[in-house]
Formats: sequence, C-alpha cells, structure tokens
Amino acid sequence: MTPYSGPWTKAEAAHLLRRTVFGATNQQIIAAVVNGMENTVTSLLQIPPTSPPLAYHPGETIVAQGSTWVNSVYPSNQAENQECENARSRSLAAWTNKNINEENGSIAEKLVFFWQNHFGVTGDSESRAMYHFLMLLRQSSLGNFKQLVKDVTIDPSMLLFLNGSSNTVYSPNENYSRELLELFSIGKGTQIATGDYSHYTENDVAAGAKILTAYVVTGIRSDSLTQAVVSFNPILHDNSSKQLSYHFNGQIINANDAQEYSDFIDVIFNQSQVATFICSKLYRYFVNYDLNAFVMSDIIPSMALTLTSNNYEILPVLHQLFTSEHFYDLSIRGAIIRNPYEMIYGILNATGTAPNFGLAVNSDIYLNIYYFASTMGQDYARPPSVSGWTAYYQAPAFSKLWINSTYIKKRFDFIGAMLFTGVTFGTN
Repeated sequence: MTPYSGPWTKAEAAHLLRRTVFGATNQQIIAAVVNGMENTVTSLLQIPPTSPPLAYHPGETIVAQGSTWVNSVYPSNQAENQECENARSRSLAAWTNKNINEENGSIAEKLVFFWQNHFGVTGDSESRAMYHFLMLLRQSSLGNFKQLVKDVTIDPSMLLFLNGSSNTVYSPNENYSRELLELFSIGKGTQIATGDYSHYTENDVAAGAKILTAYVVTGIRSDSLTQAVVSFNPILHDNSSKQLSYHFNGQIINANDAQEYSDFIDVIFNQSQVATFICSKLYRYFVNYDLNAFVMSDIIPSMALTLTSNNYEILPVLHQLFTSEHFYDLSIRGAIIRNPYEMIYGILNATGTAPNFGLAVNSDIYLNIYYFASTMGQDYARPPSVSGWTAYYQAPAFSKLWINSTYIKKRFDFIGAMLFTGVTFGTN
C-alpha cells in the first residue's frame, strides 16, 4: 500500500481516532494533529496495563468489597455459589465498560472487541474464566495471530463454549475443529464439491476433531480451585495418524499427545489463505465493509504479505493500514455505522464524561450502560453466535443492521436519557 503523504489536519486525525478508539476529545484530536500521523499511530498501537475488576455487589461473599475476585474460589453452597457468580458477572460487565471509558488513546479496547467478534465466545461458563479469556485477547491483541489461535484453542472458556472439553477418542465432537477452520483461521470458501469448501474439506474437520481430543476443564465455580484448569488426559486422546486433504498437501499429523493441536494449527497457517482471511476481517472492522475488486486485488494482498512477512504479527499490519493512502481516502470516511458501544462512548468519551463516585455507584452506572448497549443489539462478551455480531459479516446490510427499526429507537432512548435524566444507578 502507498503510504499517506497528504495533508494532516483535524479531519484526518479525527478519522483515524474515530476508527481506532471509542471516542476522542477535541483536545486529543488537536494533539494528534500536533504530534503528526506517525507518532499518533505509534502511540495508538500500544496496550496499556489495566487493573482487574473489583467486588462491589453484596452477592460477593468470598472476597472483601473493593478487592478482586479473579483468582478466588466460589462458595460451597449452591445458592450462594450462584449469587456469587451473579455478583462477579455484574462486576465484570462494569469493568469492561470502565476500560472503554478510560481507554486513554489506545487501540486496546477496540481490538478486544474485534477479537471477541472473531472468536465468538460467550461469557456463560463463569466470570473468572471469562475475565482470563478477555485478558488473553487484550494482551495478545497486537501480537502473534498464530499463537493467539493456539492459546484460544486450549482456553477454558473456548473449550467449554464449543464442546472441546467433551471431545474424546470415544466420542469425537467436531464443533471446535469446524469453527477453527471455518471462522478462526482459514475461512470457508465456495463449495466446489460435496464436503469441499475451497480451503478445507469435511475430512479435515473430522481429522481435526481427532487431533483436538483429550482436553479436560476442571474447577468451574469451584470451592477449592482458584481458577478453571485445563489438563490433557492421554487416555482420552486419539493416537492414530490423521491425514489432511489435498488443501493441506495431504499432510499427516502423527500422534504427539498434548502438542498435536499445535502441529495442526502450524499446518493450517502454512496456507496463504489464512493471512487473506484475517486481513479481510481487519479491513472490514477498521476501514469499510465493502471488499470490492480493488480492495481484494490491491489492499488485502498487501496487508496479507505484511502479515506473513512478519510471522503473523498483527501490529505491523495495522501500522501499515493506518499510515496508508487508502485509509484516508475520502470515500472511506463515514462508511461505517457505529456499533452501540461506539455510539455510547463516542458521546461519553468525546465529552470527557465519566462517573466520579464510589466504587459501587460507578459500577452500577457502568452496568446500566452495559444494559443500554445490550438493548441496542450488542451484549459485551456475549456475541449472538460463534460467527460474532451479524453487522460484521451479513451482506449486504453489514453495519446498517445496527440501526434497524428496533435498535435505532433504542439509540434515541439512550440519547434522551443522557440529555434529560443521565444514567441511573442503584437499580441492580
């Protein structure tokens, strides 16, 4: 891609910040102009540390109010266990919104959303596991894509979400293997024959399921273990040799116990289509949903080459994209309708609005914002399906789906509430 060499004014700086953060103040836009494009992009592409969520709800009976629960046990009593989980779920939801409200000029929170959408995991197993999953996405968001796929593959939340924890040699489950190929790595192409989807076949799905056997999750809501634990049980593993299809050059994955999943992913990532697939998703998220002929012939191949040349590191690709001539083209600006969180925090962050009360009140305010966003079609950490939110993949509407007849009314309701009553607290 041709590097951008045009004027660097408030218009260009504002466009960059609109796409990379949830909301920028006028002062931040002016600072971006003064600092220049290169320095601004470099500053955006950093992941700052974040503190863990804190207990604030009376349902939390294990740790003290104001302390974190992310590595704490659960109550033994079933009713108290559920009440504790409810309290932690509220705390986690408030924490995610607090992070967005305090994004401080970093792309981190927008990338956490991107990877949530990419992997589609819902936070229904337990809040501790979901916290650690979100932190995995955050800490790896600009890092190595191949390693992220490997880490997610054996993460407790993913193993529970797509039944990987029940996938054994005695009862193979193809759910994760299928989504690993179709949604997480190489993508499903045009069906060219029965069971053949251009980039992989049904035989690859079946072989992948055998490769991924024997991972067990323990410790969910445990009264003795401080977090969910993943272990590999050799007795449950399929030790046969697994041959992949011609799409993977007939590669044979030999028995390799707990490293077999890594061998499988290495083979998948040897295919150039993996880079094309993830770069297309990055483009749709940050630039435009329209993957037209020019984009597919010029922009995506350039991004994909950068990705593979850097051993699947994401940061160089985004740096290239955000400093490119194409990114600042006038036809790109205003091409994406904001998702609910972008709309909400586009107002709050741009005006420097943040709650400034005690922990419990602040958390309740953030929790109510979370509920507002869910009524507009975006439930943080709970995509509607493994495919993610429909606005990022469903043609031809794409981001227009955020403003259907139901959701657009909810947006007006939120704006009215902000103008006339503010965000309430103490109701949850």
